[in-house]
Amino acid sequence: MVEIAVAQFCSGTDKHENLAAVRNLVGEAAARGAQVVIAPEYAMYTGARVDEQLVTSAEPLDGPFVTGILGIASEFGVHVVVGVNESLPGDDHVSNTLVAAAPDGTIAAVYRKIHLYDAFGYRESDVIRAGEIATPATFTVDDLTFGMQTCYDLRFPEVTRRIVDAGADVLALPAQWVPGPLKEDHWTTLVRARAIENTMYVAAADQSARGGSGNSMIVDPMGVVLASLGEQVGTARTEVSAARIAEARAKNPALELRRFDVVER
Repeated sequence: MVEIAVAQFCSGTDKHENLAAVRNLVGEAAARGAQVVIAPEYAMYTGARVDEQLVTSAEPLDGPFVTGILGIASEFGVHVVVGVNESLPGDDHVSNTLVAAAPDGTIAAVYRKIHLYDAFGYRESDVIRAGEIATPATFTVDDLTFGMQTCYDLRFPEVTRRIVDAGADVLALPAQWVPGPLKEDHWTTLVRARAIENTMYVAAADQSARGGSGNSMIVDPMGVVLASLGEQVGTARTEVSAARIAEARAKNPALELRRFDVVER
């Protein structure tokens, strides 16, 4: 059994303030027993638009922000998953990257967003380079394996299916789910759907307003919302267990009964 938490806030353009906000939220969650804390996409830097600001503010994974996250993970003795805009040497684009920091102050796993948000009037691909398709990045805490994906990836069920096929029990899903007509409904529906169809936990950490739609939540393998945050800044936590996954998969053996595999396009 592992205690996990989602952390919700709206990051801005001051990276020092954003790092301080992450530290406060991780500290809050750790004080309540969390072993894994999942923060939003673009926690390092969020501008008013998806434009060249993301490029000029980007840092390498050995830069000050990720180094600070590694220090926070070590300080509180927890895993921290956080979204950063990662600089790419020799490239005028950056990567929308998730970093999983381990309690020993090292990077446990890295994921670079595959599906860019070229939808609903946005063009993330103007400044973001899509990550290469590779074996899903995972890390393990006690007896549970965690996988990672980002925001718009949620609209592509095959992404999560590849992650569960890689052995993940829990999906860490940082997001900046931009508000708009029906967007909040899409978010809550899709998060629960990914949990139900893959019989896995989904821990979805969104930005709060104005950057995101809020509604960060942790959903169990039967689609039950175990913890959620609504619109507020803060953390929500719960226990996740291998026993609950096994129970759900005995009732709903969808992974065993399926007739199709995911094939790269």
